[in-house]
Amino acid sequence: MQLFYNPDLNEHTSIFTFPKEESQHIVKVLRKKEGDILHITNGKGSRYKAKILAADSKKCSAEIIDEHKDHPTKHELHMAVAPTKLNDRFEWFLEKATEIGVHQITPIICERSERKVLKMERMQKVIQSAMKQSLQSHLPVLNEPVSLPSFLEQGHEGLRFIAHCIEGEKLELKRRVAADKDIIILIGPEGDFSAKEISKALDKGFLPVSLGKNRLRTETAALVACTTVAMINNG
Repeated sequence: MQLFYNPDLNEHTSIFTFPKEESQHIVKVLRKKEGDILHITNGKGSRYKAKILAADSKKCSAEIIDEHKDHPTKHELHMAVAPTKLNDRFEWFLEKATEIGVHQITPIICERSERKVLKMERMQKVIQSAMKQSLQSHLPVLNEPVSLPSFLEQGHEGLRFIAHCIEGEKLELKRRVAADKDIIILIGPEGDFSAKEISKALDKGFLPVSLGKNRLRTETAALVACTTVAMINNG
């Protein structure tokens, strides 16, 4: 099954038109015809079946014939991750985290961050594509980049963790995570968080955690954290 994405669909939608790029893909690439059935999500938890009314490669129109709402998870995972120096590594994390089931992602700019400017439009497309590929109906929220101090000042509910490499007392993340609880995890840049940043996070109620014995790249550490939370909640 191929899943399409249209954020404008809701319970009041009956007939709608696909954008030109998707219309061309449906008609020219997939060779869909009038009467064929398409599966679509609005990224807000709803899935739709739609019947093609006009197989126009520039303006393909369809009619909603069925709607199904997926239940949201009992937990929300918010990953606050420093962007990697290479764009493709951060995009890889976004793709895989979406497939696994992250709910919210905030790029955080730290003292040792080497990348401070992100191509947000491209990254949104990466997340949308991963959602469709993994047949999910909830699109993760990608927030605008923010400095770590500003992020910490926002105030956050739920379980709060910071994964860093400085020696000290830390429990493994899998021993800290509880099922059905909202969770925020901070992952630093290639050079790790500074001692000052770690101290500030601890003051704001973030608990230090370990992701294992090996030193991990930023994107790998973030993905290990996502996987750990998913396993605790889906186990």
